[in-house]
Amino acid sequence: MTAKPRGLLERLKAGESVIVAEGYLFEFERRGYLKAGAFVPEVVVEHPELVKGLYREFVHAGSDVVLAFTYYGHREKLRVIGREADLETMNRTALKLAREVADETGTLMAGNISNTTSYNPDKPETLDECRQIFKEQIEWAVEEGADFIVGETYSMLGEALLALECIKEYGKGLPAVVTVSVHRDSEHMVDGPSIVDAMKALEKGGAAVVGINCARGPFTTLPLVEKVKGNVKVPIAALPVLYRTDEQYPTMQSFTNHKGSRAFPMDLDAFLCSRTMIAEFGQRCRELGLQYVGLCCGNASHFTRTLAESLGRTPPASKYSPDMSQHFAYGTDKKLHSLNTQKVVKLL
Repeated sequence: MTAKPRGLLERLKAGESVIVAEGYLFEFERRGYLKAGAFVPEVVVEHPELVKGLYREFVHAGSDVVLAFTYYGHREKLRVIGREADLETMNRTALKLAREVADETGTLMAGNISNTTSYNPDKPETLDECRQIFKEQIEWAVEEGADFIVGETYSMLGEALLALECIKEYGKGLPAVVTVSVHRDSEHMVDGPSIVDAMKALEKGGAAVVGINCARGPFTTLPLVEKVKGNVKVPIAALPVLYRTDEQYPTMQSFTNHKGSRAFPMDLDAFLCSRTMIAEFGQRCRELGLQYVGLCCGNASHFTRTLAESLGRTPPASKYSPDMSQHFAYGTDKKLHSLNTQKVVKLL
């Protein structure tokens, strides 16, 4: 076990940046251990060793935080697939593994709550259901040693505020990071408030960090962050998906494939960002002074490493960062260039 790291608030107060790798759902779906559609983290109970391995990969690549893989691990999602009996086991396993890796690597561990998929402001009974979902996941995170709680991917301010209220009530004083997802309407949350007003409300509610995650790629997330900047005093978070969203297709859900059908989620690979794009995103975050930065759906270890390096870090994975000077055809080392190689280069 390494020395206990400084806490989230301490690091932010010192002006440091914190890198947070997200994206477990899509990564395990790509690897064949999670089903697209329900997107329930069954891999946590079926292959916990793989979850622990990905936690380690993301830290190796530069993440300062081990985010427990409990996204969509709540009772409403488990009900959909008939696995309600695994609810507590799934959550505690994800949290315990995250705590173990955080202790091994000297990083922070965060509990994770998410959009419930059942929140409906017009049906008061759903509010009680959501509160119960948040309460139990928060309490398990506290009991398993989380350093802070992330509430993420809320498209309605009402649900985000309810999640924040529950973190404040059941989180035993742990800091709350609350991020929202913004869909096609880049000006407003689904339930009406503007993005800026939503961030102000979350700050007023006691969130330590507020910001944007999921749905939008780097190029359509940053303009929203720029709108928020200057309107709140707490640090702002930016955690985009890894897809080349733009004005025409502002979210990953809005892409269409070559046949004109919705690309989400199976055909999103065609729209992946390049590493250079992620480096540009990181550089822009640095220019804006953003302190809580990460990557969401579509993330993989090499993207996290690229982000970390763009923020001036040298994570362990940087030992294996590309060095094309050593390439037999494109390298700069003349010793590698035989006459035959020069002929090959002309044909490439």
